Amino acid sequence: MTCKILIVRTSSLGDLVHMLPAISDIARHVPGAQIDWLVEESFAEIPRWHRAVHEAIPVAHRRWRKQWWSAQTRQERAALRAHLDARRYDVVLDMQALMKSIWLVRQTHGRRHGLDWKSAREPLASLFYDVRHRVGFWQPAVFRQRSLAAAAFGYQFEGAPDFGLQALAEQAPAGQSPYAIIMPSASRDDKLWAPANWLQVFDRLQGEGLELRLLAGSPAETERAQDLIAGREHACVLPRMGLTPVALQLAGARIMVGLDSGLTHLSAGLGRPTIGIYKASTPVRTPLEGSAYTASLGERGHEPSAQTVLCAIDQALGSQGVGDDAPALIAPAL
Repeated sequence: MTCKILIVRTSSLGDLVHMLPAISDIARHVPGAQIDWLVEESFAEIPRWHRAVHEAIPVAHRRWRKQWWSAQTRQERAALRAHLDARRYDVVLDMQALMKSIWLVRQTHGRRHGLDWKSAREPLASLFYDVRHRVGFWQPAVFRQRSLAAAAFGYQFEGAPDFGLQALAEQAPAGQSPYAIIMPSASRDDKLWAPANWLQVFDRLQGEGLELRLLAGSPAETERAQDLIAGREHACVLPRMGLTPVALQLAGARIMVGLDSGLTHLSAGLGRPTIGIYKASTPVRTPLEGSAYTASLGERGHEPSAQTVLCAIDQALGSQGVGDDAPALIAPAL
């Protein structure tokens, strides 16, 4: 018997990556699970990477809110409403618990589950659910999402998180020179790490025979990345590309070193050795998790030193081949 499920979690990139192990758990523990997922259109590729997701239903809230009452926006919102109105779900699970997700939840048909007043980031959202669940607020994001799904469907999860990205990882291009992926840019200046620190990282990685491939998402980020590798051989800034091509680049890397970003979390989820540099956020809530070595270094207001990151690089490169037994490290700033 099919159990029709709608997951509501629209953004952002890192949060959607953190969702994937919960999807794997649901598929494993709920007989006949047919999982649809409401997701922001710019991230709709992410649910489609997971083989357990039946349909990714795109919503364009980020684009619509700029012209909420335009004719095109009204038409697209009406189309989404009709799409949801035509479907009946056994369970609608809001894993965002924000008022911006509630306007979507209210358009759905099914028993609505979500976080309770004390667990939700925006407590008012809890008033719109039929069933409310208590999940500790300060638990790591992946564990928190797995816990909410388990409470909604009445099972107990165990074991390491399975991001369900095996099929994507298998598509990584083979036969290339070994390379490292670097994510030196961020949407906020307070997340940036000093160029002198990055140069030490580059020297260490290239000393291991690795080509450097830097990610950048805007013209300003591209310029900054190019400045970092100026005059350096076997280093390039990758052109801006879609999520799936970026994911394939990550999947083929020997190691990834990046600021705390959605792509850094995606790298860990793809099972690549990954080192995250935290300056304006805390790894207590969003540590890197994956099947290979990960290190979540630093803390809000306290960046890790270059030496701390270099030590983690040595451990990551030394741990390759260890697989699921590779350790995860959350380290304070030094």
